[in-house]
Amino acid sequence: MSFPLLTAAAALPALGAIATAAVPAGRRTAAKWLALLVSLGTLVLAAVIAVRFEPGGERYQLTESHSWIADFGVRYELGVDGIAVALIALTAVLIPFIILAGWHDADPSPLPGGDTPAETKNYRWRPTQGFFALILSVEAMVILSFEATDVFLFYILFEAMLIPMYFLIGGFGDRAHTGSDEHAAAQRSYAAVKFLLYNLAGGLIMLAAVIGLYVVAGNFSLTEIAAARADGTLEMATDTERLLFLGFFFAFAVKAPLWPLHTWLPNAMGESTAPVAVLITAVVDKVGTFAMLRFCLGLFPEASEWATPVILALALVSIIYGALLAVGQRDIKRLVAYASISHFGFIVMGIFAMTTQGQSGSTLYMVNHGISTAALMLVAGFLISRRGSRLIADYGGVQKVAPVLAGTFLIGGLATLSLPGLAPFVSEFLVLVGTFARYPVVGVIATLGIVLAALYTLVLYQRTMTGPVKEEVRTLPDLRLRELVVVTPLIALLIFLGVYPKPLTDIVNPAVEHTMSDVQQKDPRPEVEAAK
Repeated sequence: MSFPLLTAAAALPALGAIATAAVPAGRRTAAKWLALLVSLGTLVLAAVIAVRFEPGGERYQLTESHSWIADFGVRYELGVDGIAVALIALTAVLIPFIILAGWHDADPSPLPGGDTPAETKNYRWRPTQGFFALILSVEAMVILSFEATDVFLFYILFEAMLIPMYFLIGGFGDRAHTGSDEHAAAQRSYAAVKFLLYNLAGGLIMLAAVIGLYVVAGNFSLTEIAAARADGTLEMATDTERLLFLGFFFAFAVKAPLWPLHTWLPNAMGESTAPVAVLITAVVDKVGTFAMLRFCLGLFPEASEWATPVILALALVSIIYGALLAVGQRDIKRLVAYASISHFGFIVMGIFAMTTQGQSGSTLYMVNHGISTAALMLVAGFLISRRGSRLIADYGGVQKVAPVLAGTFLIGGLATLSLPGLAPFVSEFLVLVGTFARYPVVGVIATLGIVLAALYTLVLYQRTMTGPVKEEVRTLPDLRLRELVVVTPLIALLIFLGVYPKPLTDIVNPAVEHTMSDVQQKDPRPEVEAAK
């Protein structure tokens, strides 16, 4: 029996979460190092998966299949295609940086009047071990969700990851806030509950669709259902397929998030620490867009084509609406949140453009958005932790006192606006080309999002980093060694994948071709006027 590599990649962070949570209360540093080492071990396993994966081979590789709940046809069934491999790699790369960036986010925070560490009664002790254990548990469930080819197993993971995220948002909020501690706690609680309720509502609707799929198909295996549909042994009535599609898509649109189901994201990112905000938008939310490719298009091809016009309209609204609200934000983290909503609109648009370029671009966009958002948000988090404020108006002239911080912030911002030479440009260009090939009007309107992205990014940089040095920022230190270790590799990845995206495209393109065959779509031929 071959080594269960996919199970190991998810089991290591899961076991690491348990071990980290079990570290004695007085050994906070040991818990941090344990979590970091586990995340690096997971990165090694993700690299092994990428190396062993053969882009030109079978659609699902490194497969595992074991009976789980036999009476209901539920199996522990795993397999990865090129899209899953790319997103597993993204997750495994980002988690060590998230842990390093949040190194002190769960340390004890003194209350007013408590100025001596020995006076523990005057300190609010945060469960440091719990913070890092929750991050590792999210990593485990996200990786396993990318690997799951059993619909019921995927659903369990899709819902279960909400629990640790709820506690990360509500229990470990941003310390940079205005107002009393009670007000800040209430805001965190509101953001966490809103996140949970929105995603639970989507999950409950998906559960009804999962049950309906079992009634129709008799099992939960993605590969078996797809094969049965291909050879004609399984036929779904048109209305049934469309209803099931809507149940799945609704849950994924909430997770993505897509307008108008997006309103939980600005609250969740605004009230979270910067590393947790990155975990939300760069890692967890990718499960929603990934599932659109794997499950919506794979299981319900006719319904996907039927819903495409409406979904493209929603994606366009997300692109423009998110960008416009980002322009008007006064809070740095909420600006990044609305920018992410705009970017997710591009991802969804590329998926449902039903072209090879569009879907390849969307997959690359998931990866590149994760890296660029992590770079921008983590540097913003370092800045906010120094000044103690998320408000843009409280900054000015930072580049004169902290030039390295300002420079990395600029590169992260330029990646967000998809500057040529940085990784997001390639993905956004492919999405727009793929969309324009089939829906030219949609592609033209979507380009407005690029203009608005330049506006909100450059205005943010101008107001925070340039101009006269404000008195409150004169003593801000530049990036420290740990922070440079976090930011430098992310910047290097943005440049490398912007100049040479071939390693990703070689893995992703064969999987996209399989997806295109699922929906029985071919790229439209360019219309060339005959020479006279």
